[in-house]
Amino acid sequence: MAAEPKPDWALKFLDLHYHANPDAYTRRHSVVEAGERYRRLGGGVVVRSHLGCTCGAAAVAQSLGLPVFGSVALNAIAGGVQASVIHRSLCHYQPSGMRLLVDFPTVVATEHRSKLARGWANAFVERYARGPASVLASDGGLLPALDEVLELAQSEPVVLSTGHASRRELELLVEACAKRGGIKLLLNQPANPITGMTAAALQALGRHDWLYIEQTALTMALGYQSREDFFEVLSNVHNVVYSSDFGQLTQPDVEAYWAQSMAWFDCAKLSPARIADVSLHAPLRLLAA
Repeated sequence: MAAEPKPDWALKFLDLHYHANPDAYTRRHSVVEAGERYRRLGGGVVVRSHLGCTCGAAAVAQSLGLPVFGSVALNAIAGGVQASVIHRSLCHYQPSGMRLLVDFPTVVATEHRSKLARGWANAFVERYARGPASVLASDGGLLPALDEVLELAQSEPVVLSTGHASRRELELLVEACAKRGGIKLLLNQPANPITGMTAAALQALGRHDWLYIEQTALTMALGYQSREDFFEVLSNVHNVVYSSDFGQLTQPDVEAYWAQSMAWFDCAKLSPARIADVSLHAPLRLLAA
């Protein structure tokens, strides 16, 4: 079991997926406001943004004593799938014993249209930040630039996340990480319609200490996933990391999210030990440097 990132935070849970301002869409809270709400509940939070890096804002929040951690998304507006984008984020990062979470592109070419009602943060986002990025080259294989990203993940305190990958892209990323070794990989909300993986499909990937599965409250809240599948993932899939993917104006605030989560855990008949594992210990194992 990983140690707490900082003893005085005494975390009860760690949400690896929360969107705060500034982001591509208008969010409910700023990074500091979100951190204050999580701290009041005894939780910690990794802040995500479709615009790229949140490490600078997370560093400010940490200077105020808040359990907030940064991330970076390798979207086109941030520089794309390049190791140099991660280098820049590491220069801003305040680790506190935690690895930097690196998302492969979350702004991608897809026919899926989100059920979320949301508005652009400003006109510049609509103008400049909508261009998609991909982990794939024109021949259908992984981008050559991915080699440097994977090599970096073997040597630096970094965790890779699959972003909004298709099922095929996700499988290629899993294969590449397994072949190289020494890389921690998080399957980013694989129940989302772009990826479309069920609990059975996730279990078929096998049990690996380096491979983690994210189960978000959002896929359940939006009806992208059946109640039965949601409970099956929480109960029986290996290395599950439970998170929210909230922060939207139309989704529950932090306090309501955690109350609803506890109600879902009760309905799923999760033991206290399993609740602690999916909501705290597995996230800490994933991010432990």
